[in-house]
Amino acid sequence: MIATSDIFTISSKKEFHKAALKVFRFQYENNSIYREFCDLLHKNAQNVKALEDIPFLPIQFFKSHQVLSSAGPVAETFTSSGTTGTITSRHLVTDLSFYEQSFRQAFSQFYGNIEDYAVLALLPSYLEREGSSLIYMVDDLIKSSNNPDSGFYLHNYNELAQKLVTLDKSGQNVLLIGVTYALLDLVEKQKFALKNTIIMETGGMKGKRREMIREELHDVLCNGFGVSKIHSEYGMTELLSQAYSLGDGIFECPPWMDILVRDPEDALTYIGYGKTGGVNVIDLANVNSCSFIATQDLGKKYPNHTFEVLGRFDNSDIRGCNLMVM
Repeated sequence: MIATSDIFTISSKKEFHKAALKVFRFQYENNSIYREFCDLLHKNAQNVKALEDIPFLPIQFFKSHQVLSSAGPVAETFTSSGTTGTITSRHLVTDLSFYEQSFRQAFSQFYGNIEDYAVLALLPSYLEREGSSLIYMVDDLIKSSNNPDSGFYLHNYNELAQKLVTLDKSGQNVLLIGVTYALLDLVEKQKFALKNTIIMETGGMKGKRREMIREELHDVLCNGFGVSKIHSEYGMTELLSQAYSLGDGIFECPPWMDILVRDPEDALTYIGYGKTGGVNVIDLANVNSCSFIATQDLGKKYPNHTFEVLGRFDNSDIRGCNLMVM
């Protein structure tokens, strides 16, 4: 068994490496889908000695298989958003304490005490469906803020704009977390000059608007809200941890999470700092599913362990990962 204390007390790279190998061995023994994938790569608990040896499960497996490393009952099923007719990812969570401790501790690390904020959430496309891990997290942050002004907003932009201006002028620290297209909708309706508010975008046009490169998007949002930086959250249904960017699209992971960048032409080879490739995520909070995931994102990693997300593979094509029929 892996306990939360094995994950959330990590304070160095050495401890991270040791914990990651421990989690790999646990998941190899307890996750039949992951073990079958590892065996096809001739990797096992005996010959995996370093992070670079660990096989990363293609993220598509969360659409086609039950990815579980626990025999416990499923407490929550988080699902991805998708257009009609598409197959969505399903993340089966047997122990919500790993998720809750992950997002609470990470938020505290990057932003301090949640009770210092009024949390306003503009997440319409997530609120309008069930099974969103983002809604689960933000709902917990809203409740934990103990602020009567914290809350969700759906399409009531005028009410949100008024609340935002009032709170900001009062000197209250505000966190406005929103899906990208909805934040753009808001600044088209009203221009702001905020001084005490953090704007955090969670990504995603959800087919509502044309895609924009990050620099253009952040310029529009900075001008619209009157702020100097736009913060970002990097998370997904298949992960129980989030990385955060405090500006300029440069993300940092909490101590129990890291990324490796794989060669876009060879999924089993890694490339150096500053080069663009596929993002592999190690999320040790995913103890009871799979902690080693090959995503469909393209990115770069830098020597100080920060990283940047640059887009996605064309047609979600990950070469070299089609080892199992899904």
